[in-house]
Amino acid sequence: MAAPGLLLANTSNLCFRRPPHLSPKTNLLSSDLGFLTSQLSGIRISYNHPDVAKLNPVSSPFAPALQPVARRVCPLTGKKANRANKVSFSNHKTKKLQFVNLQYKKVWWEAGKRYVKLRLSTKALKTIEKNGLDAVAKKAGIDLRKE
Repeated sequence: MAAPGLLLANTSNLCFRRPPHLSPKTNLLSSDLGFLTSQLSGIRISYNHPDVAKLNPVSSPFAPALQPVARRVCPLTGKKANRANKVSFSNHKTKKLQFVNLQYKKVWWEAGKRYVKLRLSTKALKTIEKNGLDAVAKKAGIDLRKE
């Protein structure tokens, strides 16, 4: 049972309204607020009071703003980030990542008679110049027809 004058909209909004019959110096008992012991587990609880009915509690579900991100891995050579130590002048070592030098490049595909846009490492570009796009893609197991 909720305490009189209490409105709980969601975990981020907590609004206490003191009932009109209580003076500002009167404290609510802990037994009146005993249901709040779990620290707002995300459940929307509302109290039907005439003053509270005018307020519209806004409740929005948690939706992470994570979008799929292209990994920093070369599809042809399989190169990925290297873990290394950043060494200061005082020889203090801090972990860091050394990322692959990936470039967006349109490469002419002779068998398909068109350009193929790929995200390649610079090492893969040198390998393509040496061996050809078809040989490198076949060795990596990449089908260029669907790209």
